Parts: sequence; structure tokens; C-alpha cells
Amino acid sequence: MRSNGGSGESASTQSPRNPSSQKAERPPVLKKFKAIEPDDPRHTPHFPGPLFPAVRRVTSLPPSSNRRASFDTDADKPSSVGDVTASNLNNIDVVNSLSDRDWMYPSFLGPHAARNRVVTVKAASRQPIRGGGERLVDRVESKVVDEKQQSNTPVNKEEVKIVASQVSTTMTERSSVSSWSARRILRMKLKRYFIFSVIIFSCIYPLTYVIHLRNKVERLEVENINLRRWCSETDVSNYNNEVLQPEDDSSYKIFGNADSKTVALYTVMFTLMMPFVLYKCLDYLPQIKIISKRTKPNKEEVPLKKRIAYMVDVCFSVYPYAKLLALLFATIFLIGFGGLALYAVTDRSLTEALWLSWTFVADSGNHADSIGIGPRIVSVSISSGGMLIFAMMLGLVSDAISEKVDSLRKGKSEVIEKNHMLILGWSDKLGSLLKQLAIANKSVGGGVVVVLAERDKEEMEMEIAKLEFDFMGTSVICRSGSPLILADLKKVSVSKARAIIVLATDENADQSDARALRVVLSLTGVKEGLRGHVVVEMSDLDNEPLVKLVGGDLIETVVAHDVIGRLMIQCALQPGLAQIWEDILGFENDEFYIKRWPELDGMQFEDVLISFPDAIPCGVKVAADNGKIILNPDDSYVLKEGDEVLVIAEDDDTYSPGPLPEVRRVSFPKVPELPKYPERILFCGWRRDIHDMIMVLEAFLAPGSELWMFNEVTEKERERKLIDGGLDISGLENIKLVHREGNAVIRRHLESLPLETFDSILILADESLEDSVVHSDSRSLATLLLIRDIQSKRLPYRDTKSTSLRLAGFTHSSWIREMQQASDKSIIISEILDSRTRNLVSVSRISDYVLSNELVSMALAMVAEDKQINRVLEELFAEEGNEMCIKPAEFYLFDQEELCFYEIMIRGRQRQEIVIGYRLANSERAIINPPKKSEQRKWSLDDVFVVISSGS
Repeated sequence: MRSNGGSGESASTQSPRNPSSQKAERPPVLKKFKAIEPDDPRHTPHFPGPLFPAVRRVTSLPPSSNRRASFDTDADKPSSVGDVTASNLNNIDVVNSLSDRDWMYPSFLGPHAARNRVVTVKAASRQPIRGGGERLVDRVESKVVDEKQQSNTPVNKEEVKIVASQVSTTMTERSSVSSWSARRILRMKLKRYFIFSVIIFSCIYPLTYVIHLRNKVERLEVENINLRRWCSETDVSNYNNEVLQPEDDSSYKIFGNADSKTVALYTVMFTLMMPFVLYKCLDYLPQIKIISKRTKPNKEEVPLKKRIAYMVDVCFSVYPYAKLLALLFATIFLIGFGGLALYAVTDRSLTEALWLSWTFVADSGNHADSIGIGPRIVSVSISSGGMLIFAMMLGLVSDAISEKVDSLRKGKSEVIEKNHMLILGWSDKLGSLLKQLAIANKSVGGGVVVVLAERDKEEMEMEIAKLEFDFMGTSVICRSGSPLILADLKKVSVSKARAIIVLATDENADQSDARALRVVLSLTGVKEGLRGHVVVEMSDLDNEPLVKLVGGDLIETVVAHDVIGRLMIQCALQPGLAQIWEDILGFENDEFYIKRWPELDGMQFEDVLISFPDAIPCGVKVAADNGKIILNPDDSYVLKEGDEVLVIAEDDDTYSPGPLPEVRRVSFPKVPELPKYPERILFCGWRRDIHDMIMVLEAFLAPGSELWMFNEVTEKERERKLIDGGLDISGLENIKLVHREGNAVIRRHLESLPLETFDSILILADESLEDSVVHSDSRSLATLLLIRDIQSKRLPYRDTKSTSLRLAGFTHSSWIREMQQASDKSIIISEILDSRTRNLVSVSRISDYVLSNELVSMALAMVAEDKQINRVLEELFAEEGNEMCIKPAEFYLFDQEELCFYEIMIRGRQRQEIVIGYRLANSERAIINPPKKSEQRKWSLDDVFVVISSGS
């Protein structure tokens, strides 16, 4: 026979659950232990492990072998339907047995003696009405008896008695605890009621006593008057004493009787007591309502005090004038009831009492003349309330003024402007952009520029003040807000702006373009519509079509990376072009303008070219072709009605057509263009649009040229990025890619390159550092200085025959030669992002440089003034079509020939070029749109001319 759970019973004594021949698997039953007395001779099993010695304690209950059997028998029988009480009491033995042992002590560790615990019996579904403890004990006994009858096993009556006693003890303890807590709550309630009653009594008793004394005084006065009247009628006194009469007070007539002062006193006291009474009774009003409606109380219902406090809070938060109205009501209340109190305790009329109450409220020192205890108490109370009200009024006024000042200081007020320039965002280009816009508005006496950015207004104004630039009448207004919120856009009058500029952020290109796209979506959602166009600064050329798709015709994009990349290539191939672009893009000198001149209709372009003494025509905007701008048109093109002329002039009001000058049209022998020679160019760094720069070089360079790429990107990764950008590496015909891997700020890496053999070196702002302008410029400057130092040390070993062949034809161009051989080194074009680095670059004796941020700001300002100029810039920066070039003087004149500038322009037309300026051999800067074009002067072959060429 196998032992069953240590109970000592055989498994055969238990009734089987399944009558089948196979042994049914029993559900797991909570194992029990059997308590062993100290004198029990039987062997006590121990856990064999070394960490858990068997620990046994003597239980308070005798061992029972029938409890387990009874429990198992009931578990095997199906429960009867509806016998909820029986099912609840069926677990008493199990609870009792579990109470005799420690919680979670496993039975397989050996016998374990339990300590006495309080037995918790689950209550039945129906609670007994009375005598619950006795009935529960009876039901326990009856349940055990029933179990005895069902299982046919003897039941230990002592265990039943012990269980019943534990149950009764538990019920007694519960009842004692509940009665003690109920008495404690009752004492607290009685204590609160006592305190409240004392307060009410202290308020009512003096009032009642005062009323009693006043009535007694009135009765004595009446008796005194009657006594004097009786004495007067009986001539008791020999003197002519006046009969005392009650004072005639006009205020009595208000109430219609002589007790008006008493009524006023009652009214004041009742009104002062009501708030205290209501405050104490607010929590009982819902209970009274529930009792009256005979409904069940809702435990989740919010107390009335909290609801009232919440309503007051919402009222003060939603309605801005709620505090002021509450203060006004409190003032009127204090004056009114203070006047009634003064009327009740003094001999003044009601109107005089109200006026006196107002004086006490307005000036707290007026109550010093009060006589008597009652008037003094009332006057001091009114004066105290007046001081409190004026303190609150002063606080409200101070808060209102502070809030208004903070609103103005933080830039939350609305901008009421029209025809202004609106800038959305903040970046390092803002300073140069504001400078260009101020110069552009100088001719009209200044304008208004509004800046909306997610920065503090004071911070923005401090940054602008650091520019130390004279805005020449232009006002710069800063507002703090987000361009993505329509309310902030309306705050800066976005619908009335003549142009909107969306600046790129300092984040990486994708994040910056994504934000620009969201800003454009916000602008398209303005209900009032937009009056002007939108100029969006983009960082990646691939994201430009999406922004134009969303914005439509109102959007003009300027891709900063693309503009700078193309400009760097042009400057590398033609030294000195950066200074010319700065003069044309900036508003300080000459720039592009488009305007219609009806008097020029019917004239050919060759005559229009010399019709402006203060401007140089460059193209025509054809009205018949949907406003298409044609740069460098044919001489035979005839201006039609509606056509506009594109010119380069100092300002839009400084030029106008004049009579045709007398110009000699002498043909000049056409000098053929010099053939292109292979070149070697070095790229230091990696840009995200480097594939576009390679495509531009493919169009400009001669076959056999080499492009060395030196950066930290691996060769396989470079090829993958170039292919993803759309570059067909195998299809390159003019240039050959040479890959070198290394760090441009490590000297030994740079020394591995043949730096003395390159015709041009372009130091690019690396893609990995595009988030940090200062770090990128520092890296570019360090690379520049290292390359210059390495070149200077290798100069003695440099082969003089390795000079670039592209300058072989420019034998008479000393300026270009000086730019190429500055310090006997090759041309270095460094991409500088911060304008503050310009002075550092100039100290390093660089032959040419590109100031990225400033050039982009100039382009943004020019497109903002006239969005049509964007078409001109796109064509001039493209690898196809017209381009800006520097040509030697031998293409247009002979040495020491005396010509006027008009004649040189006419000779340039023979080469399908428009001459827009020149640079003399002994000058430092080029002159664009020179004055006195009709004046004759001698020219040298060392001079150079700036032209717009068709590139054919």
C-alpha cells in the first residue's frame, strides 16, 4: 500500500472517482502534513538535502485522518445546483488545515508544524439578518455532520468545536473592530459639530444680546417720553421743559416702520452667517436629494464643494474678465452691506451710511473719527475689506500689465503690416539676408521685414543687433512662433506679405527639406490666400520636385547645395568668377531687373542693347510664350507688345532707355576659341550632390581629364552612392575618376597625393559635418593650410612644364595668370559656410574662395524681390545654355586700341556674346555695368571682359 500524502491512510480506503478498470488520474489535491507529537515513536522523515533540515512543530490541533478523506469525497461528488451556502462551507476544513501551516511551505520538504492563525471563512451569498455568528457556527457543525454521513468516516467532534470557536472568535473580533471604528468616527463628527455649534453660538448670542439691549433701550425711551408727556400735562414741573420726541429719521420711511435699523442689523448678520452655514452644509445637500428621491447613493459622484471650486476655476480660466467682475461684485457687496451695518449701529440715514461706507473702502483712514464700540467695529471691518479689495485690484492690474509686457517681450502680439517681407525660420544665413533686403529697400526709403522663428524674441533681437549693420530705414520685427501653426502665421500677417522666404534649418538635408515641405503645406492652408510668392531654400536637389508639386506656381526653390556646387566648379575653371557673382547677386552693386518699356516695342535687340546708358540688356521676357525669359537672344529679335527687357542695373529706378548713340559698327576679326586641354582636379571631401558636380565637370572639361576624389568614404561605397544618384560611371567620356581614401586633416594622408600637379583643388564641406557649420569650416580651413604648406615645400621640385595648358592661350592676361600662380601654387576653392571665416581665409592668401552662406542669401533675396530672376539664375548655373565667362581682351580689340564700351559690346555680338563688364590689368576688382559707356578710352591686351556666352 502506498502512502497518500503522509496521512497514513491507504489509497484503497478512498472511493474511486472513475469506476472503469483503468486507474483514473486524480486532480492535484493540496497536500497536508500530519503533526507528530514529541512522544510519537514513529519515525519522522527528513529532507535529505544539506540546506533544508526538517523542522517540525507541534500543532495545536490533534491529527485527523478524516479531514482529508472528507474533503476528497466531497471533491469527487458533483455539486448540487443552488446550494451556494454548502459550497462555501465545504472548504472550511481546507481553510482550517491551511491555517495550521506556514504559507507556501512545501510538503515534500518534510513534516512542518504550523502556528495558530485566525481562520477566515468566506461569507455566504446571503448574509444572515441577525445572529450571524451563531448561525455560522451551527452551519459549520451541520456541515461537518453531513460530511460524516456522506463519507461514512468518523468525525472528530473536538475539531468541530475548535473550528466553531475560531469562527465565533473571528466574528467577535470583527464586530469589536467595526464598533471601535464607528465610535471613533462618531467622536470625530461630534467634535466637528461641537466646534461648528460653538462658532454659530458665538455669532448668534452677541447678535441676540445686542438686539435685546436695543429693544430694551427703545422701550425705556418710549417710557421716558410717556412719562415726560404725563408730567407736562399735569404741570408737575414749574419749568417749560420740552417734551422729548423720538428723532425723525427719513430712513425709517424706507422700511415703512420705526424698526428699520433692527431689520438692517438682522439682514447684515444673517448675510454674514449664510456663507459659513452653506459651506458646512454643501456636502449634505446631495444626500438630502438622494433621500428625497429614494435613490441609491453613487460612490463616484464628485462632492458639491469640488464641483463648485471647479466651476469657479473654469470661469476664471476661460473668461478673461471674470476676475475683474468678481472684484467689482465684492466691492459693491462690501459697500452695500457695510452701509447697512453702519446704518444699523449709527444715527445716520441710509444714504449717508452708504456714502460713509464707500469712504471707508476708498480710504482706510477715514474711520478714525468713529465714536462708539459698534460703529468702530463696523468701520474697522469695512476698512479692512477695502484694503483687501484694493490689494486685489492692484494685483490684477499688475498682472495685466506684466502679462501685456511679457506678451510684447516674447513676441506674441500681432503684426499689422502689409506689403512686407516675411522670413520663416532661423539660420546662419539670416544676417546676410537681412543685409541684402535692407539694401534692396534703400531706394524706397526702407521697408518692413518680419522674422518668425521658434526662438525667444529677445534672443533674436540680440543676434540681429550683433550684426552692427545700418538697415537704412528698414525695420526688422521679430516674432516667436512656429511656421507650422496657422495661428502663428496669421499673427505675422502672412496673407498680406509681398514675399515669403522659408529658410533651411541647421539639421541634415533630409530633415531640413521635410520641415520645409511641412511649412509649404501650412502656407497652402491659409484661408485668406497668399498675396506674394514663396521662396523655399532646399538642401537636396532630389527633394525639389515634391515641394513644387505641393506649392504649385507660388513656389520658387533655391537649392543651396546645387547652387554652391555649380558655382565652385565655374570658379575653379575660371578664377575670379566668385567676385563677379558676388557683385551681380548682391544688391550693393548691380543686379538683374525685368521691366516693360513700351517705347522699345518694334525695335530689334541689337538696337535695344545700346539704348540704356545706365544698364546693360541681357535678355527678353516674351509675353507671347507665357513669359519665357530668353537670355542672349538674336540681334534680329523684334520686341513685341507686352515683352519685357532683362537688364543689369544698379537699381530699378536708376535706368531708362534713351536715344540711340552714334556707335561705329566696325567688324573685328573673329579669334577662334582656344581648344580645351585635359586638366587634373582634386575633390577633398564628400558632398551629397557630388554626382551632380561630376556631371557638370563632364560637360565642361576636355577629354582625358582626371578627377581625383579624396575622402574617408570607401571606394565601393562611393560607387554605390554615385550610381544611386543617377551617375553612369561607365558612360563618362571626358573625365576619369581616381579614388583615394584618407582623412583631409591628417598631414601624412595629404602627403600621399601629388598636390603640386593639380590644376584646381576643391575643398568641399563634408556631408558628415553638414549639421555643424563651425566644425565644417574649421575642417576646411585646416585642410587648406595643410595643402598650402605641402605645396610650398614641394615647389622646388615642381616641373615648370606641368603648368596648366588651359592658360596657354591667355598669354596677355596677366590677371588670370596671377590668379593661377598665386604664391606659385594651384587654385584652391574652399567651401566656407560661415561668413565669419572670411577674414581667416583671406589671411591664408587663398587665390579664390566661395562664401556659401552669403551667396545663397544673395540669391534668396534676389528671387524674393522678383521671382522671375530664378529662371535666369537656373540657366546661368546650368551646364547647358548660357553661362557667365571671363574672356581675354584679344577677342574684342587690338592692343592700345581706343574704343568706347558700346563698340566693345557690338563686337561681342559678333561672337554671340553680351559684354557686361571688364577688369583692367591694374585693378583689383571687375566693373559690371560701367558708367559712361560712350566715352572713348585705350584698352590693353592684359585687360579681361566679363560676358554672357551661349557656350556654343
